[in-house]
Amino acid sequence: MRHLIAGRRLSRTAAHRKAMLRNLSQSLFEHGQVRTTLPKARELVRFVEPLITLARKNTLAARRLVISRLRDRLMADPKDPDRLMDESVVQKLFKEIAPHYADRNGGYTRIIKTAEWRIGDAGDIAIVQLVGIAKVRQRATRPAAESASAE
Repeated sequence: MRHLIAGRRLSRTAAHRKAMLRNLSQSLFEHGQVRTTLPKARELVRFVEPLITLARKNTLAARRLVISRLRDRLMADPKDPDRLMDESVVQKLFKEIAPHYADRNGGYTRIIKTAEWRIGDAGDIAIVQLVGIAKVRQRATRPAAESASAE
């Protein structure tokens, strides 16, 4: 019986599952969306939502908790994938993502089921997105593009 046991095992050991969720969540924070299987997507949402709620507090204790749960890695430069940026995933979470959700009580992510299956085992593919982050990126890139075109 599975009384009081939460979460899916995903056919992995505990350490592998934890590392996989950390990597998926870091990629989600870095890129705004991630493609994965449906069971992994549902577990990812359960892992990511409390991290964003912690980041909304913007305290030193919250930052330390997020770093301990997520670990921290430098983000890849979108212009040159071989180089790393000076900013880390946790810094982006606290600077850009958490302030965007300051007035929202939960529901920071969405799962979009696609009509695709993985070829090897026919696993359902889903997309996990941060709600409303694409709008922030468009606003941030638009003034820079307009100033470049004006010159």
